[in-house]
Amino acid sequence: MRILILTDRFTPEISAPSFRLMEHAKVWREAGQDVTVVTCAPNSPRGIVFPGYRNRAFQREVLEGVDVIRVWTYMTANEGTLKRTVDYASYLASVAVQAGRLPEADVVLASSPPFFVALAGWVVARRMRAPWVFELRDLWPASIRAVGVSQSRVLELVEKVELGLYRDAARVLCLTRSFRDELVGRGIPESKIDVVTNGVDADFFHAGAVTFDARRRLGLGPDAFLAGYIGTTGLAHGLTTLLDAAERLRGRPQIHLLILGEGAERRKLEAAARERGLAHVHFGDNVPHAEIPSYLAALDVSIVHLRPDPLFRTVIPSKIFESMAMGVPILMGVEGESAEIVAECGAGVCIPSGDAEAMAAALTRMAGDPAGRRALGEQGREAVRARYSRRSLALAALQSLMEAHRQTPGA
Repeated sequence: MRILILTDRFTPEISAPSFRLMEHAKVWREAGQDVTVVTCAPNSPRGIVFPGYRNRAFQREVLEGVDVIRVWTYMTANEGTLKRTVDYASYLASVAVQAGRLPEADVVLASSPPFFVALAGWVVARRMRAPWVFELRDLWPASIRAVGVSQSRVLELVEKVELGLYRDAARVLCLTRSFRDELVGRGIPESKIDVVTNGVDADFFHAGAVTFDARRRLGLGPDAFLAGYIGTTGLAHGLTTLLDAAERLRGRPQIHLLILGEGAERRKLEAAARERGLAHVHFGDNVPHAEIPSYLAALDVSIVHLRPDPLFRTVIPSKIFESMAMGVPILMGVEGESAEIVAECGAGVCIPSGDAEAMAAALTRMAGDPAGRRALGEQGREAVRARYSRRSLALAALQSLMEAHRQTPGA
């Protein structure tokens, strides 16, 4: 089967969709499928093209055996609404212009958000007269409302188009059960929806992947207790709560917090930490993918957090699986389905989102209980092995694509 994947975020960018789609593409190729990815030149989160790449109209490369086509896009840093919207829309425009040069496909997978990638999937599938699958990673544009960026009528129009795309797609591949329930509540037949959660490449995230002492690189000794957030520092993540918790931990100098990553809120967070005199809060830029296991291994606790909003009860941050695979206990500041996973697996401690007092109290307890932390970490590692292997999840997603293809007349 010939599979065409559309995504505006892909390797070598450091992001959850990049990892998910690259790992799925490799598994599908190993399973005998012909896979091509259509993306743009890597540039996120700074809006600057990565070394070795150029922002051209059309270019090809092969990454780990996967065919990749990159099209031109308008590039901007991952902050501000208008420029990012132009960035997303330019991907749709480029894919539409270059559609005639894309290899023919038996099924098209469009991974969204952003919403414009789903539109691109619809355009390409119609041109090729092929079925397409809407991979739903987040309820966009609902997530835009959740972070308070806009409440305009434009979003109401976008949501109507979004609903039409769900109806038009041969199948919808959701990352959470909550997303499925939301779509069913909006009138999308449950029979066309598949749920395949995020997972982790356990062959990559394991103790043997640690290549350097990240604590030493951060200037911390072995006796320091280090809790860290690793990932995008965006509006949705509510990382001011970490600073508020750090304020409450001033009397415990052995407890340090790390925020490692870039995004729309990074500069504000760093400036706020300086103004508050939070010397025990450390910041770092994005690091190469190969270094993430080393940084995770340096943590005593991995913090996962999103702003307190009902929408975020529906998401499952992929970083929980990476922490579990590394045997690092989780402090879970996201409620809903993802908290249920952490609790069921016995992989961490769950607190209310946005509650700095609860975060500080939990970190204090965990700092004083090394045996408890080891138990949580080991339980998380076992759960990954049993239930959240990226390979098995990729094969489940492949079944969704094959079902979409089977529904096509003459397939």
